[in-house]
Formats: sequence, structure tokens, C-alpha cells
Amino acid sequence: MKFQILATDSQARAGALNTAHSLIQTPAFMPVGTQAAIKSLDAHDMQEILGAKIILANTYHLYLRPGSALVHKLGGLHNFTKFQGSFLTDSGGFQAFSLNSKAKADENGITFKSHIDGSKHYFTPKSVLDTQYALNSDIMMILDDLVALPASPERIKLSIKRTLKWAQESLNYHKSVISSDLNNRFFNAKEQNIFAIIQGGVDKNMRKHCASELCAMHSGDKFFDGLAIGGLSVGESAEQMYETIEATLPYTDALRPRYLMGVGTPENLVENIARGVDMFDCVLPTRNARNGTLFTSFGKLSIKNARFKDDESALDSQCQCYTCARYSRAYLHHLFRAGELSFYRLASLHNLHYYLNLMHQARKAIIKGEFSKFYKDFYAKRVA
Repeated sequence: MKFQILATDSQARAGALNTAHSLIQTPAFMPVGTQAAIKSLDAHDMQEILGAKIILANTYHLYLRPGSALVHKLGGLHNFTKFQGSFLTDSGGFQAFSLNSKAKADENGITFKSHIDGSKHYFTPKSVLDTQYALNSDIMMILDDLVALPASPERIKLSIKRTLKWAQESLNYHKSVISSDLNNRFFNAKEQNIFAIIQGGVDKNMRKHCASELCAMHSGDKFFDGLAIGGLSVGESAEQMYETIEATLPYTDALRPRYLMGVGTPENLVENIARGVDMFDCVLPTRNARNGTLFTSFGKLSIKNARFKDDESALDSQCQCYTCARYSRAYLHHLFRAGELSFYRLASLHNLHYYLNLMHQARKAIIKGEFSKFYKDFYAKRVA
């Protein structure tokens, strides 16, 4: 993987991230394909219509169903799904906790029960990497010990202790795999990249400590390829999130990509691009689409509202997406009210286009040295 910063404007960065499968221009938003599928969309929609270069798939879900061994047998995620861009896979630790109240972490990993059939499983730093090697994802997230907020200082300290321990184990294991015959068990582990996850709640000193340790961590000549900020958007306010990110980023390596996990609204993205974040993911655009909430240049729009029943205009007059170029608000209102499945596709195409285009416009503004103007215009439209 190669990452280059091509332009900066204050703290905002425009870069280029090269993996084995695609060139990703940053800032970048990764649509979420939890089970190796963006809900209601397929590879053609993602590649040919939206032009997405990277999507996120979920290690926990794919480990349970259909199983990483089957995905490996069928050619890895790229052949299995026919999406030829890049895949980022998370470690599955968040889902092990969020989907099972009986999940329990110890010093070596996480024990949980499948939400599908109740079977018992154990995730370790090595096992989640083995799953991701088999999936052939381009970017692999390591196992971390996340904590919901608010949390006690003692729990956050334990989270960091485990996260750092597991990070070193992950890095050592990845180094051994790419340096030995173990690499032959997989597609080509040398082309797969490993990202660490910074924890610490909203405690600035704990974030500083965790970020500094992960940034310096190595196994021989191997360092983490990128650094992610996890454990946010889990109960804290937006202001706390922004302050935590501002306090964390100075202790990350500016030459490696910075990924903010699971965030968020268009406002969250713009604010964190301004603070120096390069990569984002969130279920919000597709989940909101299925519920009838569409993102536009002027704010959110609820298509279920009766006032759209005979509205001939497009969802967003400034949008050039597949949906806006073809269909009226009235038609989309009808599809939603009638429960037509085609609504999910058209609404998801629009919302994802909005998010991807927001990244494109932010990037263009950074390169031109006009990010401040972009930022002000973004909010001015919402106030109007």
C-alpha cells in the first residue's frame, strides 16, 4: 500500500491511497457492505454508477455466514462479490459485543455467542487476521477492546492495555505471515495491509498515550500501515468527538492514512476533514435511505412527507446522481408509500452519491486551497 499527501489546506488533507485493487482518492467515504453487500445494491451499482473505489465488509458477519473458508474457496471477496475495488474489513470485535450481551473479553481475546444460532466462538488477535487473510481484504483492522461511553477511567485504562497488547500480537503475527511460508496459505498476504485502532474514550491523555504507542509500535521493520480512531460516536456529544479527535491526531504519523470509524453525518464528515481525517465509514446513508430520509445539498428531506405527493422536481437540484437525473420526488414518494423494493435502490444510490460527491468536492477544495470557502458554503446552504 502506498499513501501520498498531495495537498493540505490548514489541517485538511487531500491524498492518494494505492492498494492492490484500486486507487482511492482521499478524503474518502467507504460505503458499508456488512455482509459483503451494500443493501439493495450490487457491484455494478457500486462500480459503474457510483464509482466507489473501496467498501467496508464485516469480519464478524462473514466469519459466521457464509464463513471465511467458503469465501476463500470461491476466490476471496473480490471474486465472490464481483466488486473489483478495494475492501476494508473490520475486526468484528464491535459486533461481538453489540450483538451479544453475554460477550466477554479477557486478556487474550473475546468470547461471544453467534447471533444466528447461539454457537460459541472466540476471537483472538491472530484468529481475526486469519479470517481477513482468507477474505483477501485490502485493509485489515486488528482486534481491539472497545468500550461504550460513558465509561469509568479504570475501564478505559483496561481497554487501552488490552488494545496495545493485542496490537503488538497482531503486528508480530502479520510480520511472521508475510515473511514465511504461511503466506502461501492465503492469496497474497503481502498485499494486505494492517491498521491499528486508537482507543481512550474522550480522555485526551489516554488518547494521546494510545495513539503514541500505536504510532511507534513495530515488529522488526514492519509498522502499522494506517491508524484508525475507534470508540467514538458511541454516546458522547459531537463536540466531545471533535475535541477528542483534535487531541488525538497530533500523536499520529501524518504520513499514514487516518481513519475515523463509524462516523457519521455529513456535518461530522466535513468537521473531521477539517481536522485532518482521511477515511470514513458509516451505515447512515443507506440506512436512512431505506427509511425514507434523503440527504441533499440543503439538508435532510423526508420523502414520506405528503407535500411531495405531486412534486415534479428532483430530490436535489444540485445533484447529478442516477436517481435525480431520472425521477421526481413525486415518483419516489409513491414508491416509498407503496412499499416498492425499487425505492431502496434508488434512494440508496442517491444518498451514497451525495456522500461520495461530498468527499470529491472537499478534496477539490483542499487542492485549490479553498477548503475554508467550501466549509462556509456547506453550512450556508443548510441555513438558507
